[in-house]
Amino acid sequence: LPDVTMVSPVFVGDEAEPSFFVASRAHHADVGGMTPGSLPLATELVQEGTVIPPVKLYDGGTRNDALLRTILRNVRTPEERQGDLAAQRAAHAVGAERLQSLAHAHGTDEVTTYARHLQAYSERRTRAALADWPEGTYTFADELEVEDDETATIRVTATVSNDTVTFDFEGTDDAVDGNLNAVLPITASACYYVVQGLTGGEIPVNAGSLAPVSVTAPTGTLVNAEAPHAVAGGNVETSQRIVDAVLGALTQVLPDRVPAAGQGTMNNLTLGGTGPEGSSFAYYETIGGGMGAGPNGKGLSGVHVHMTNTLNTPVEALEQTYPFRIVAYQVRPGSGGAGRVRGGDGLVRVYELLVPTTATMLSTRRTTVPWGHEGGHDGAPGRTVLIHPEGTKEELPAHFSRQLPAGSRLRIETPGGGGFGSPYASTE
Repeated sequence: LPDVTMVSPVFVGDEAEPSFFVASRAHHADVGGMTPGSLPLATELVQEGTVIPPVKLYDGGTRNDALLRTILRNVRTPEERQGDLAAQRAAHAVGAERLQSLAHAHGTDEVTTYARHLQAYSERRTRAALADWPEGTYTFADELEVEDDETATIRVTATVSNDTVTFDFEGTDDAVDGNLNAVLPITASACYYVVQGLTGGEIPVNAGSLAPVSVTAPTGTLVNAEAPHAVAGGNVETSQRIVDAVLGALTQVLPDRVPAAGQGTMNNLTLGGTGPEGSSFAYYETIGGGMGAGPNGKGLSGVHVHMTNTLNTPVEALEQTYPFRIVAYQVRPGSGGAGRVRGGDGLVRVYELLVPTTATMLSTRRTTVPWGHEGGHDGAPGRTVLIHPEGTKEELPAHFSRQLPAGSRLRIETPGGGGFGSPYASTE
């Protein structure tokens, strides 16, 4: 839910209809809801934050101030949200200007024709790559922690036929009461991501490269949930396990090309409350871990893997802006799985809270592990430890939301990646 999509038409000259569209999707650190950061342990969509239906924020270039005020009134940090929306709008202006420049230089019809040629080229390249995959039907299942002691199964069957591949999620468990449900576009995106990674990074990504890939999933399951189910965790966590399941199926197709599982979680942490000067704050961070090892080398340590794109946040910037300190930030040695080549190690990050703070953690791979491949060992699962102000320690579950007093410390240890190949033939 905190990912806000904005779409703008692009007009060329005096045309009455738009010739192009530009779009952006940006993660907003808070869009309301039960807890700061808008990743609460919700059971319904309405509990997660402000649900914005398709609506015009600008009409004819004029901003809808009433709508903007309504959105900002329902979030904890309205100045940040207004700035983020303005940034998306500014990005659209740049994109529109560049498209208009191309159209004025070459003509709208020619630009559109070249766009269609590019899509056709991507489709031909993708089909040619898929035609080299062994035909057949391949099934794999992986587990996702949905409650403290419970897991749900994500099952996928990959069918390779001629120059196409179909992913069918029949057999996946039903949608859950929490927020780890994924909508079908998230599931499809995870499948597209895997195929693009295995067909070569030089193929331009567009509708053409997606055309040979089909995705089906039973309605009402964990990977095709519908309202009123909560879905915020489906984007950031379940998408990771979908990738793991799809890669697991394709290990049977391309065993010498598919890597072992990476950390399989974004380790989502939100911290919020009232700062020393009385203003509200909401902070959201995802934490890297170990990458799975593969035939081309060992896994990287302390990086984000698969369905994520966030960078490391500098400690100095955090401590100047928010009422907490980072008292440790280091690689977690030995957490990567052993193998002919080792999986990457996870990270250790420790937060010291300077004011009473609501802390919410949404993570997985705490009771399940990132699997090794071709005889490689599994990566170590993650763990989260609360160190109370008086020094006592408490192991926390994968998902929690707690009001913590000042002086508390959160120690987050992220998973390592799986190893590749037998460790008894290790060369690295």
